[in-house]
Order: sequence, then structure tokens, then C-alpha cells
Amino acid sequence: MTPRERLLTVLRGEIPDCVPCDPDISNMVPSRLTGKPFWDIYAFQDPPLWKAHIDACKFFDIDGGFELYDWGLRDPVTNWRPNVEERVVLRRPDGSFATQMFDLDRGTWARTIVYYTADNPTAGTGTPDKLGLPPTPTDWEPLTGVKQWPDGLERWKLAREMMGEQGIVGLHSGVSTCQLNSPEDIYSYYDDPRPWRERREASMDWMEKRMAIIARMDPRPDFLLCGGSGSLVFQTPEIFRDLALPLLKRVTELAANLNIPTHVHSCGPQTELVRMAAEETQLTIIDPLEVPPMGDCDLADLKKRYGDRIVLKGNLHTTKVMLHGSVDDVVAASRAAIDAAAAGGRFILSTGDQCGRDTPDENLRAMVETARTYGRY
Repeated sequence: MTPRERLLTVLRGEIPDCVPCDPDISNMVPSRLTGKPFWDIYAFQDPPLWKAHIDACKFFDIDGGFELYDWGLRDPVTNWRPNVEERVVLRRPDGSFATQMFDLDRGTWARTIVYYTADNPTAGTGTPDKLGLPPTPTDWEPLTGVKQWPDGLERWKLAREMMGEQGIVGLHSGVSTCQLNSPEDIYSYYDDPRPWRERREASMDWMEKRMAIIARMDPRPDFLLCGGSGSLVFQTPEIFRDLALPLLKRVTELAANLNIPTHVHSCGPQTELVRMAAEETQLTIIDPLEVPPMGDCDLADLKKRYGDRIVLKGNLHTTKVMLHGSVDDVVAASRAAIDAAAAGGRFILSTGDQCGRDTPDENLRAMVETARTYGRY
């Protein structure tokens, strides 16, 4: 089987030729493999992250695609694009720089900045004051030299073409399983949950409209992402049940009616999330099922309880095993995960949340090779 055939077989609940292997390399490893400063990938799109990711999947022969989401500012489903301009507001002697978005319609600056460095991804944004900058820039210059690529739906179609048989390519469903994202959000919810419930209903309406557009797409996405990281970090299971579970139930129902698999990626504690997803929704696949201390998942126990209802994807430790372990450590951990969860199918060998930048290539190759040889049914 090709990697694409292998993954689609698992998502249908059928048995592939061997256990698929898709370690989460999402950002840092693909950027490192380009041999370029990371700002070339993130700021100048040379190459863009989505292409670097596909190239990395082919380099390692990964059954890839679950972490591939980089469609530019234009929404590939609704075709909406904000009328904004990215402007440089800080340059440093080492070549690093910061940008801030300017809304051309409103004439306002974004409240956050993006900081580009040579050897790390732009993981998240911060406020200008963290770099000693004012909220409204007093001095700026345009960001020039950005390589032009198709945007939105056209970029998604190009990624599908470039990925080919190496993997699958999905889209965002419009649902987030992480409604609260900060301590301030938690206080706000406990002070008065009604605005959050109103937001939930607005999200439901927006998601259903988005799903109606996805239903008319040709080709349709291979799967839909229906959740984000940290779903049980800033939310208790009770809050999740109140704010996120109704959305997850509905979107997985709509996707199942279209025969489109659904995917939740949520790092951190996840055991209770797996239970709710398997017992109360039609979710197809969940990852990364992190082990302690990052998460709370026991792969063998999850397989025993829910492995006939949901595809499990995980869960080698990204630092102890993948980054700092030897090839023998990776092989042993991969075999243990396969022994724990491969029986009967519905399992993809993967890692916890995102392998570090300096994860040895030989460790990633050893993981793939173990799946291909040891992961036979």
C-alpha cells in the first residue's frame, strides 16, 4: 500500500498492510531540513511551511498529513481574507525581526506581534511590550521579499497534488474543542458562563454553515480537524462538556453523514477526552495520547476500552525517546506501542506533541522502519 492508501484504510476501520507511522514533525523538523533560517520559511515563504512539511514526509517516508495546516490568510472554505498588511516594527543585529499586522480597512494595528528568528518557529504571538515596543508603532517598514504562492483553496489543492500518495490532506471543520485558553477565560466562565454559552451557539451556527460549503466541495478533504491543543488544560471535563462537547457531537455527526473522517489533536491530559469522544460522538481519530508527565494516557488501557470505536494515534515521548533516546530506544518504544494498540487495526504509530527541532533523523527513520517491519498484522 502507499502511505495514502494505508491511512485511508485505517480511517475506514479496516486493516492495512502494516501499522501506519506518522510522527508529529509539524513545524521544527521540516524547517530544519530546509537548511535555511527559520524566518525564510515563516516570513518569506521560501519555502512555505506546508511545502517543507510535505518534503519532510517524503524524506522520511512518513504516512503523513495530519499536521498539515498552512493555507495562508485566505480561508480555503469560505474564501474570506482579511485586508491586512504585515509590517516590520523591529530589526535586531542578529537578523531576527518582529512584525505587526495593520488592518487596512479599519486603520488599526493588531494587539500582538510575531517574532522571527533563525532557529525557532514563530510558535504563538506576544504583545509588543514584551520586546520593548509601543502598542502602536512609531516606526515601521513593509515586509518585502515574500515569495508568492497560491492562497486559500488553491494552495490546499496544490498541497494535495504535491502530497500525492505520501499521505492525506484535511481542512479545519470550524470547531475548536478548546473554548477556554487562559486563566482569564477561566475566571470569566465561573463569574458568568452565559456569554460563553452564547459564543458556543454562535460557533455552532458558523460551523454548520461551513460544513454546508464543505459538503459541496470537489474534491472533499480527506478528513476534518475538529479540535485543538490543550482541551483539558484550561477546561475541566465539566466545562468541556458544557462548551465544547455539543460542538464536537454535531460536527462529527455532519461529517459522518458526508463520509468524511474527523480528527482531534489535543496535547496534555486526554484520557477523559478519549472516553467522551468514543462514547458520545462520532469522532474518527484522536491524538497524540501523551504519556506522563505531559499527558495522562495509557495506550494499552485506551485500546482495551475504546479501540473498537475510535482510531488511536500516538504516543512516543517526544523528548525522552525521540529527542534524547537512541535508535534502540525508539525501536523498543515503537514496538511497545504497536504491541499495546495495533491488534484489530484502528491504530497509527505516532509521537506526543511535536518532535523537537534537533530530533535525530535516524530516530525518525527507525520509527518508520519499525512500523513497516514489526507492525505487520
